[in-house]
Order: sequence, then C-alpha cells, then structure tokens
Amino acid sequence: GEPHKFDPTFTGPVHNRGCTDVLCCVIFVIVILGYIVLGTVAWIHGDPRKVVYPTDSYGQFCGQQETPNANKAILFYFNILQCANPTVLINLQCPTTQLCVSKCPDRFATYIDMQYNYRRNKSYWEYYKQFCKPGFNNPDKPVSQVLRDEDCPSMIVPSRPFLQRCFPDFITRNGTLTVANQTSFKDGHGKTRSVIDLRAAANGITSLLDAKEVGTKIFEDYASSWFWILIGLVISMLVSLIFILLLRFTAGVLFWMVIFGAIVAVGYGIWHCYWEYSSLKGKPDSDMTISDIGFQTDFRVYLQLSQTWLIFMISLAVIEAIIILVLIFLRNRVRIAIALLKEGSKAIGCIMSTLFYPIITFLLLALCIAYWAVTAVFLASSGDAVYKVMSTLPDCKYTNLTCDLETFSQSNVTKLCPGSQCTFAFYGGESLYHRYIFVLQLCNLLVFLWLVNFTIALGQCTLAGAFASYYWALRKPEDIPPCPLASSFGRALRYHTGSLAFGALILSIVQFIRIILEYLDHKLKGAHNACARFLLCCLKCCFWCLEHFIKFMNRNAYIMISIYGKNFCASARDAFFLLMRNVMRVAVLDKVTDFLLFLGKLLISGSVGVLAFFFFTRQIPVIQEEVPSLNYYWVPLLTVIFGSYMIAHGFFNVYAMCVDTLFLCFLLDLEKNDGSASRPYYMGGSLRAILNKKNHKRPEKKKGRK
Repeated sequence: GEPHKFDPTFTGPVHNRGCTDVLCCVIFVIVILGYIVLGTVAWIHGDPRKVVYPTDSYGQFCGQQETPNANKAILFYFNILQCANPTVLINLQCPTTQLCVSKCPDRFATYIDMQYNYRRNKSYWEYYKQFCKPGFNNPDKPVSQVLRDEDCPSMIVPSRPFLQRCFPDFITRNGTLTVANQTSFKDGHGKTRSVIDLRAAANGITSLLDAKEVGTKIFEDYASSWFWILIGLVISMLVSLIFILLLRFTAGVLFWMVIFGAIVAVGYGIWHCYWEYSSLKGKPDSDMTISDIGFQTDFRVYLQLSQTWLIFMISLAVIEAIIILVLIFLRNRVRIAIALLKEGSKAIGCIMSTLFYPIITFLLLALCIAYWAVTAVFLASSGDAVYKVMSTLPDCKYTNLTCDLETFSQSNVTKLCPGSQCTFAFYGGESLYHRYIFVLQLCNLLVFLWLVNFTIALGQCTLAGAFASYYWALRKPEDIPPCPLASSFGRALRYHTGSLAFGALILSIVQFIRIILEYLDHKLKGAHNACARFLLCCLKCCFWCLEHFIKFMNRNAYIMISIYGKNFCASARDAFFLLMRNVMRVAVLDKVTDFLLFLGKLLISGSVGVLAFFFFTRQIPVIQEEVPSLNYYWVPLLTVIFGSYMIAHGFFNVYAMCVDTLFLCFLLDLEKNDGSASRPYYMGGSLRAILNKKNHKRPEKKKGRK
C-alpha cells in the first residue's frame, strides 16, 4: 500500500533525490569556517576585561588580579562636576582624572579643610590620601599646585558604588535632594555649591539607583515564585497541546461562532446608531454638520450630532454587508480552510514529536546568538589603550588629539592649555586588523543573520517534510513511514543545505540593509533635511515589504524542496505559480488560520493569566497558604502571561507550518491526480466531500493482495 505504487510520476516526498545548490553549500561551509577564524582572531586580540572592568586614566583595569589595582575595584572621579561637561557626550569620558579605589568616600571634605585639620590630627590626611594619586604623600604642598597637577581631588563627596563607579549618594528627603543630609557643599575652590549641581553631573544615576533597588526586589520575587511560574508555564504547554489536538473537532465551531458573533455585534451596532440618530433628529442644534463645529478635542461634542451617528451607521452597514457577501461567495473556500485546519490537527496527532522540534531550533538559535555576542564583545575590546588630551577649557585646540602618557608632562600642551591632561579614551590601534574592526563587526552581523535564518529554514523544511509524508500516505496512519521527523531532518541536511542557505542568504541581505537603514535613520533624527528623512522612510517601507514577501516565498519554497527535492529557484518558482493559480484559496486560508491561531494564543495566555492573577493575589481559598509573599505580584504574573504566549506561539508555529504544507500538498493533489485507480486523491474524506471528489475503487487484483 505505498503511495508511489499508484503513480510512478508523482510519489509525494521524493526519496531518490540529489544534492541541490552545491555551490551555495560550499560557500556556506567556507563562510562558517571563516566565522570560526574571525571568532578565534577576535578572541586572541580582544580582552573582555576592557568591557567588564572600569579603566582608570592610566589605562589600567580596576580590580584586576595580580596588578597594583587588585583590591581597588571601583573607579573614582576627581571632580564629578566635570561630568556635566557637554564633551562627555562626545567622548564618553569625563575630562577629569579617574583613579581606582578600594571604597568610595563616605563624607564631605575639601583639600583646604584637610590641610587645616591635618596640623591637629594626622588621620585626616590618612583618609584623604586614599583618593589621591598613588605615591603622592605631601599634605603640605600648596593647594594651587596640588589642583594644577591633579595630585588630589579638590573635594570628596559621600558616594556609593554603582556599576563599579563612585557616584554621589543621593537621597530625596521631603522632596529636597540631599547628599548625607546636606543640600550644599564646598567645592574646594572656595565656593559653596548646591547638591543639584552634583545631580546634573551624575544625571540619570539616581533613576538608575532606583532601578537597581526595584531590580533587587524583582529578583527576590523571582527567587520566591520560580516554582509557581514553572507550574504556570507547564499548564500553558498542556493547554496549547490540548487546544491543537482538539481543533479537529472545534475548528469549525470556533470559527463560525466568532463570525456569527461579529455579525450579531455589528447588527446591534447598526440598530443602536439608528436609535441614537432618530432620537437626536428632532432636537435643536443636533442637525449641525461636523464641518460646522470644526475640530474639537472633546470628542463627546460629536456624539451630540445626528450626522455622527448616521456616519457610524453607514460604516457599520458597509462592514456587515462585506462580511455577509464574503461568507456567501467564499463559503466553500472557508470550508476548505477549516477542513485543512482539522486535517492539520490530525497530522500533529499522528506525528506528536513535531511539537517539540522548536526546542532544537531554540537551542541552535541560542548558540548562534551567544557566539555572535561573544565575538562582538571581543572585537569591540580589541586594541591598545588610546590616550587623548582632555581639557576643561572650551577653546583648547589640542582637545581630543592623541597623546603619549609618558611624554605629555614635558610637552607644550600643558603650557598652552593649563589643567589639560592626557587620559585614557578608548581601545583601538593603527594596525590593519584594528583599522578594519568596524568592517569585521558588520561581517559578524551579516553571518549571524545568515546562520539564524538558516536555522529557521532548516526547521521549516524538516517540519514540511514530516507533514508531507503524512499527506502523501494513502491510508493514514498505516502508510506513514517510520520516524518521519528524523528522516525529514536527515534529508534536509544531507541534500538541501545549499538550497536552505541560498534562501536564508537572500533574506539576510535584506534584513542587513534594513538594519543599516534603521541605523542611518537613528543618526539623522536630529537633522533637518526633510528630503533625506522622506527618502529613508520610503526605503525602510519598501525593504519591510520586501522582507515579508521573501519570508512568505521562502517558506513555500522550502515546502516544495521537502516534497520534490528540486533546487531553491525551481522550488520557489513552482510554489509561486501554484499559489498564483489558487490565489483566493491562499488568501482565505491565510486569514482563517491567522485568525484562529491568534484567537488560540489569546485564549491560552488569557486563561493562564487569569488563573495566575487569582493565585498570586491570594483569591483561590484552597491554596491560599502556598502563595509566596511578594514585593510586586505583577512580576510573576507578567512572566507567566508572556511565557505562556511564547509557548503557545512555538506550538502554533508548528501547526501553521503543518497547515501550509498540507495546503500546498492539497493543491498539488488536485492538479496531479484525478481520483482514478492509478491516480487516487490523497486528501482526507472531508476535503473530498467539500469538493465533490471521489476515489474510484482499485482494480480487483490489488484488493486481493491487501
């Protein structure tokens, strides 16, 4: 009873197939090897400590083991007020000396006060000294010279470490910003400054500190409720599974119920609008038109006009008419779509392993993302420390020029720009490798996109092959070959790596261009060139449409590859013309599937969300005692809702792929077969009944062999 016994010209998923798009496969393998080489080179040259650890003005890491800074893990700014300087936004470095310290200052003090108190008590200097340059031990040096040479900070402010940097310890008391209960402080230059100046210097840090506190509480909530979150996600997994398996019985009922519900709701809307219109008709001022009263911010004004209700009524009547006409003229196509959805549910029931294939895709994607991120970090941290002149004077012509830390103090820059310093700016270099780091980052991104799209393509082709083997089994489930998913995965990798890589490359290039356009748009946000902005907007729109069209074409091309085993271009062409010959069926099936699956996702995440809400707010009496005490109950609640939506999305992606595969097989079945004994239809009985097609009995001798 093998399908190909009846039709030697068409056998469903072809078993005797050859390799396709070999050239693309070779290029893909070479690119992967090159990507491994790129990762290795980045790993040799890069130093992620440059990203992890803060770097002081001498290019040394704070907290790095086996260095003088081993016990000094926090970066201290000599004059945090300089961080309010606009140059910070350009250079991402404060134009002030930065030093590694073991702990942040816990009191207000100025160098002048320290010198005054030091004569009575040496401990003042011992405390202040830890925030001075290493090796400086001359508390009697005149203040002007100390500040000129930046040996010590002019003042210290009570601070606490955040992201391994010392930031002023802001506390808002009765609506007033304070640092250590003070609203003003001395800046070490003889001036009294407001704490608000510090706030401007460390702008955004207060909100970050608040976020850190909230983050700690959220972490506590996860720690105490992870078990219940897990239970919620398992429930959503079971509900998704049951929903898909029950669709063979409920797809029709669910769809028609919602459609008739919509018809009744729109009908009620028409009646309500008519009622409002007729009750307003006789009232004075209600016969004014919308153009008479012009634009009003209070929309309730419009509801006092009979014309508004007339417009509503006509709009709803048009919508009602469209729904009814579509149902009348496309009812057969809607019935085919529902029958295919039911068939999809049966197919998944026969090949349950397909529902768990997304786990493999997820793991491969996680691997790609991790490799890309690590390579990007190592590339970004490749290079030697580059030092630049930092000056607080606005007219210093040497600002931002490269300098040498060793010879800077002897150069004439210090004379022309008093107070300027040679401080660490970033990591870079002049070698060929360092000059092309930006290009390498772009290559890293493009290959990453290619690998991600290849992984998704492999998943789609594997699932399509498994579901095609279900459709082209004449007697279901007896004729379904053993292990359809594993054999389909093997076929896709062994014969069609090149075709899948080709499709993935086309999509990746379009996505790459879209990312570059987004980057340019982000850069031009402040520009006032309306023409450039308009052109960019048009390009973004075109490439968005192109990406979605390519995704649709690739998906159907992979289904054809899994059935016929032809190359990518031939499969894409066949799929495109097959779909064009059945364009109305495609549109109806697409919309019906999208609608039912969206409804399913809402039902699953909504019902699990409601259950989680009642549980975490202690409204279920039976298990009230089990509920952990939480800072914010919405933390586990949102996690459960989002998690259950993603689980449903994963399951339903498999289901959508199943329906798309069965649909293409169904169209091929209609074109290739005629129901005769030699070319029977492979579609299910319900589909044959809708189309009034019948399979003729096989010849008598074949029956005897059965």
